Amino acid sequence: MKLHYTLHSSTHSETILLLHGMGSSGDDWVLQLPALTPRYRVLTLDARGHGQSEKPPGPYSIPQMAGDVVELLDELKLDSAHVVGLSLGGCIGLQMAVAHPDRVRSFVSVNSFAKIRPAGWRGFTRFIHRMWALSFGAMEDVAGPLARAMFPKPEQDEIRRLTVKRIASNPKGPYRATLRACLNFNALPHLGRVKCPTLIVAGDRDLTIPLAVKKEMHRGLPRAELVIIPDSGHATPIDQPEKFNEILLGFLHKQVSGQRI
Repeated sequence: MKLHYTLHSSTHSETILLLHGMGSSGDDWVLQLPALTPRYRVLTLDARGHGQSEKPPGPYSIPQMAGDVVELLDELKLDSAHVVGLSLGGCIGLQMAVAHPDRVRSFVSVNSFAKIRPAGWRGFTRFIHRMWALSFGAMEDVAGPLARAMFPKPEQDEIRRLTVKRIASNPKGPYRATLRACLNFNALPHLGRVKCPTLIVAGDRDLTIPLAVKKEMHRGLPRAELVIIPDSGHATPIDQPEKFNEILLGFLHKQVSGQRI
């Protein structure tokens, strides 16, 4: 499986692996690169079925997608990385920490889950609309409500427009296969196997993944801390980049300093 990737600041010794959300690409992290690249080697990629990576027919699974990433690390001769994942990327990172613990030095889960549940009645309604659009509508019908839920503020009009364009560019087949992979994912029974330090980041206005789901993951992980970022939705690295970068850099510094002692 060939994944499109970009390796930034390859001279540093510590590697940060950034895993994007569903329907997106490695470009999710453009606001984090200026903060990370002066200090770390940074690897961004497009997951199976996304961006410029291969888009084979489904079915997909989260373990399969995590395996793709491990194969890329092997190809690049990277023994391990500090893994940061947004939504879908958080699922992939969590699966890596469960199944390939030696490859994950630390893990940051951003608005993600170990097992998905809708965010209340409104979340369930949005999910039914998404499934209807995937079956009978166009990808623009999928993208519009998602973008409005992630970026509801009037001043977010431009990023909302770009989000619609990015999600709508996905072929239906791979997008549907990825969605099913997320629905089938359940790492709850395996959380106790994750031994690396973990940071769970939650936007307090996330309409996609309920806070209760993130707290459930927090309770199950042996070495996890939970940080809730105010006035942030599902795409916290984009809608609150300065606060997110501050928290991320603090967590990474603590892990790297500890490893050097």
